[in-house]
Amino acid sequence: MYKIAIYGKGGIGKSTTTSNLAAALSKSGYKVMQIGCDPKADSTKNLNYGKVVPTVLDVLRLKPEKTTLADIVFEGEGGVLCVEAGGPTPGIGCAGRGIITAFEKLEELKAYEVYHPDIVLYDVLGDVVCGGFAMPIRGKYARDVFVVTSGEKMSLYAAANIASAITNFKSRGYARLSGVILNSRNVHNEHALVSELAGEIDSEIISVLSRSDYVQRAEEQNTTVVNAFPDSPMAKEYLELAKKVLEVCDQCIH
Repeated sequence: MYKIAIYGKGGIGKSTTTSNLAAALSKSGYKVMQIGCDPKADSTKNLNYGKVVPTVLDVLRLKPEKTTLADIVFEGEGGVLCVEAGGPTPGIGCAGRGIITAFEKLEELKAYEVYHPDIVLYDVLGDVVCGGFAMPIRGKYARDVFVVTSGEKMSLYAAANIASAITNFKSRGYARLSGVILNSRNVHNEHALVSELAGEIDSEIISVLSRSDYVQRAEEQNTTVVNAFPDSPMAKEYLELAKKVLEVCDQCIH
């Protein structure tokens, strides 16, 4: 089973990239589970035609002793299994702790054993890599971490922080940084800026995603580019991304 975490600054297109990656992997014949690790709980929205699914934390609040997998795992577009960790009541509690609670519940209910996914994607907010948001890295949930960034200053800063967190856990045999995904914003000298960052964090750009209006058009239809415009150049970019991600993961194994 491939266990992959996708990190990036909020607003950089991380969830859009992850959901299109999930759709592309599913289209390639893999059974995929996507777990949203953001309090906004919108990671899997475009895999469910705009529907925001009940979060693990919300379900636990309603029926803490009777939660089942059917309450928290939902089949979306292309058969992708969708889970949203959720967050605490606004102003109360810690979002990072919420992720830990959600992961523990999935383990307790043996989600991976029941559904047998080929690939698990963790879509993780990377603005603050505190204990809870670092859970996919340090909890041995994810084996490979990919960072989504643009050439924008704050996005690069967040990417560097994520890489630093991964380095801090490297000696303990936890997840590894497996590559950088450039989600283009048409910033001046963008490729060079992201290439420089990749070199500084001892990584490489594995994919460059174009800034395309197909993304916005698909989101207006509450779906993925891979589903809405399967023959578009942008869908082909996501399919190539899926292929590259698996190639990199396999190289790391060997």
